[in-house]
Amino acid sequence: MADHVKENGSKMKRIGEHRPVTVVLGTQWGDEGKGKVVDMLAADADVCCRCQGGNNAGHSVHVQDKHYAFHLLPSGLIYPECTGVIGNGVVIHLPELFREMEENNLDNLEKRLVISDRAHLVFDMHQQVDGMQESGRGQKSIGTTKKGIGPTYSSKATRNGLRVSDLVGDFNKFSEKYRHLVEHYTHMFPDLKVDVEKDLEKYKDLRERVRPMVAETVSYMHTAITENKRILVECAQSTILDIDFGLYPFVTSSNCSVGGVCTGLGIPPHVVGEVFGVIKAYLTRVGAGGFPTELKDVMGYQ
Repeated sequence: MADHVKENGSKMKRIGEHRPVTVVLGTQWGDEGKGKVVDMLAADADVCCRCQGGNNAGHSVHVQDKHYAFHLLPSGLIYPECTGVIGNGVVIHLPELFREMEENNLDNLEKRLVISDRAHLVFDMHQQVDGMQESGRGQKSIGTTKKGIGPTYSSKATRNGLRVSDLVGDFNKFSEKYRHLVEHYTHMFPDLKVDVEKDLEKYKDLRERVRPMVAETVSYMHTAITENKRILVECAQSTILDIDFGLYPFVTSSNCSVGGVCTGLGIPPHVVGEVFGVIKAYLTRVGAGGFPTELKDVMGYQ
């Protein structure tokens, strides 16, 4: 029995010896300065990943006189040798992604960015619906950024959402699914205006732009792990905004605590090593919801 325990203990030790995935996440309401921490750690990373959220996140990195603003792109891409992965748990508004790529003007980005074929797409109508839902809450608004993130995750759960694989696959089937999605939302929101034909023409162009960057990222990540690549995961938002463990309902629509790393990238828990929770000395929060330490006097508004 003792030998059996000793043998199993040795196996567990060997498994734990190499844990190539490092995680950076926020521990408050966001805006803790995660981008700066990721920037420091990414200097030694081979792969930098986003696992959840969408362009409702914002990470800023300053390098000497240059300023980079990231919303969908992993911050580690500022290093030319680093590859960026946008995982299956992320929801992507493609026009915003390409705008972000152009504005940051990073070298050889099209060949260094890998996008999951399982990631769901954010459409303009999701953003419209987001605004309609928020305005309909009146005094009980939850402070959404109106980027369409919540409605997109809702489409994902309702199983009528569209993924990147739909877009780069059979476009006729994509068009049919898109029309059904529009019908679903216009039935729920009669005031919603969607130019279906114009949208489909736009996405016919976007599919060719995004196609070279699309991959089956679960296999990609497992290959990187077996090749002993140094992997950095950059979580969006923060634990108090986690949809399961945050201050519900004033939360985001994804798991932005450490569990979202495994589900959002398709990697096993035992490869996760160091997890850096970022805090700051004072608290701020964007949007509505409980904020016990908020100063509502003149000092709080200076």
